[in-house]
Amino acid sequence: MPSKNMLPKGKRRQSVKADYRVARDVITDAERQELAAAEAALYGEVVETPKPVVPNTMVKDRPKRAGKGGFQKSGRRQIGTIEAAPLLPPSEMDEDDDLIVPDPAALPLGARKSWIAEREARGYRVDQYLTKVLPGISRARAQLLIDHGQVRINDVVVKSKQKMTGGETVVVEGEPTPTQLRATPEDIPLSIIFEDRHMAVIDKPAGMMVHAGSGLTDDVRNNGTLVNALLFHFKDQLSDVGGPLRPGIVHRLDKQTSGLIMVAKSDQSHRALAEMFSERTLEKRYLALVHRHVKSDRGLIDLPIARDRVRRTRMTTRVANIYMTTASHGAPSLRHPDEPEPSTRRRANDPRPARTHYTVLERLHTTAGDFTLLDLKIETGRTHQIRVHMQSLGHPVVGDTLYGAPGKIPGIAPAAAPVEGKEGPTLRRNFLHAAHLRLQHPITAKPLDLSAPLPPELSELLDKLRALEIPARAPQPDLREDW
Repeated sequence: MPSKNMLPKGKRRQSVKADYRVARDVITDAERQELAAAEAALYGEVVETPKPVVPNTMVKDRPKRAGKGGFQKSGRRQIGTIEAAPLLPPSEMDEDDDLIVPDPAALPLGARKSWIAEREARGYRVDQYLTKVLPGISRARAQLLIDHGQVRINDVVVKSKQKMTGGETVVVEGEPTPTQLRATPEDIPLSIIFEDRHMAVIDKPAGMMVHAGSGLTDDVRNNGTLVNALLFHFKDQLSDVGGPLRPGIVHRLDKQTSGLIMVAKSDQSHRALAEMFSERTLEKRYLALVHRHVKSDRGLIDLPIARDRVRRTRMTTRVANIYMTTASHGAPSLRHPDEPEPSTRRRANDPRPARTHYTVLERLHTTAGDFTLLDLKIETGRTHQIRVHMQSLGHPVVGDTLYGAPGKIPGIAPAAAPVEGKEGPTLRRNFLHAAHLRLQHPITAKPLDLSAPLPPELSELLDKLRALEIPARAPQPDLREDW
């Protein structure tokens, strides 16, 4: 039973909301006054701040917070001035602190550096601030400095996410020293499709990483990779262009993607292959099984790709300030007339152009759903390019749960035995295979035309789906002529 003192329904929230807004404004204004006075005292400035005023009668039941101001009944602020104490002259400062104003040209890495943060640093994360005042340092390197305790603010070791307020004493000691990964040889079987003294082509199985990745422990990311296997089979016969962590690696395949990958055995062949990739003079073709029927028999997907701002493990074609889209399946991308001209300066998270050609090889209409077998050719090599482009058309790759494909296909048994009482997915990998490679040899210019057959798990799934195919209905006779 509602009380007789309660406000009518529909007026309760409205009344409380108004009181809350007024009280919130009073507290916020008072906090701003205190912050402005503190900054003025620090930098020797004269600032105008509101005097404490009488709170509004609308919040008379709210207890007044000590030291906080408010509004007069007239709603007009009274402005006063506070004269801040001036800073001490440089001669009276503690010379042991060696305080300097940060100058990017005067802050090389390596030595101990200390300075007072400027006022404009207020609100920046510590790692963001360091990237602005230290020349040639990335945010990842700044975070390494902070994680290793090489950054102190007011003699306190800080974290990357801490916010600057301006005026702090910042001390940076030494250079960022990333943890060195140690790739060791491992006796892992390799399927070598082609090999000579300049290069090799490997048929990489699904589930194998190409080289050590980030975000994992040293034991996990330094074992079982293609680099570990290459170091065992080819020993010191790999190029050094990619560095000690990626010897011989010219390009990559996703962990759950199988197929052909090229390996350089000399620096000369490595640079020649890299030039072929940049000039797009070699041809890579993939086989993929996607969900639902792709309407056009062939087409071009021309959509830029960028890192997803929400789910950082994903890529996306839906990027901010980009209006490019496809009018239909296989149609070239269209640019919106209101889209601004693209900037010539590229940032880390900016979208990058990506082009994928596809041709339909087979359409399957089964009791488990509709599927399309595609032959794909990529002109650019972006992260997850084929998977993202097919998902953008509404046809995710079978088994690719990261981009929206279902984990199970009805009517087909799981690929592995149940684990802890739960059935596994139908396919424990993506139905994506780098099946064909065509290029000229980087040294001898001899034409190479190499291919790798579908792995057993993919060919078996394809055969199972073909067994579930629904036969096409025979065309019915047209009886209108007999009417």
